Amino acid sequence: MRSTSVTAIDDDVKSRVSPAEWEARVNLAAAYRLTAMFGWDDLVFTHISARIPGPDRHFLINPFGLMFDEITASSLVKVDLDGRKLSESPYDINPAGFTIHSAIHAAREDSHCVMHTHSVNGVAVSAQEKGLLPISQQSLAVLAALGYHDYEGVVLNEEEKPRLVRDLGANTFLMLRNHGLLTVGATCADAFVAMYLFEAACMIQLRAQAGGGNLIHVPRLIRDGIRGQTRTVTRGVGGGQMAWPGLLRRLGRMNPGYAD
Repeated sequence: MRSTSVTAIDDDVKSRVSPAEWEARVNLAAAYRLTAMFGWDDLVFTHISARIPGPDRHFLINPFGLMFDEITASSLVKVDLDGRKLSESPYDINPAGFTIHSAIHAAREDSHCVMHTHSVNGVAVSAQEKGLLPISQQSLAVLAALGYHDYEGVVLNEEEKPRLVRDLGANTFLMLRNHGLLTVGATCADAFVAMYLFEAACMIQLRAQAGGGNLIHVPRLIRDGIRGQTRTVTRGVGGGQMAWPGLLRRLGRMNPGYAD
């Protein structure tokens, strides 16, 4: 019978990496566990990546085979832009996952964290011809910086990379048609809170549509002012930085151990 235990992970990683890398590992591991906690994971088949601070273009991504609620700071796999492992790990990485992430990390220096989900709500809205509708406050924040990318199959083809980059552009949000959602951020906190808004907007849309009545679209004039209003509400530091400490406290209560 195949063993159901987690393959042994080196638990001495912290002593061999820089403080900056360890901090990146802890925040990324937290993002994975929070993704599971909020129900956005898809078994082991999606991914979040984070750039390690410093001159080298090295990144952290999940060990392919671990559930998101099992991931720890020590278990994350360090890779370069070509997806080559730079740290010892008994696990490989998801090749489709890194095709998406390497394309964006290479093109967007500001996107230190890239988050991709296959959530039920996100995939459902990505399959709708008109995409995300301006019918909620959450949707307005997303629509202010949203791109769309047409489905080309499982993302294994290197030739798809420039189209992914083009369709994301300078945006924070990307809807992958018939596939799912993607967000980018300067930190794991920023990418995670952006995904929270994206997912909430999709969920609200599906529930509003299920109600069967006519939907009220927010007028363009109000939509155009949403970015300035958001900066005011978040005091200019962004929703990620405001919400992240509380999210970590919740995670510490409900699923501790991510910082191991």
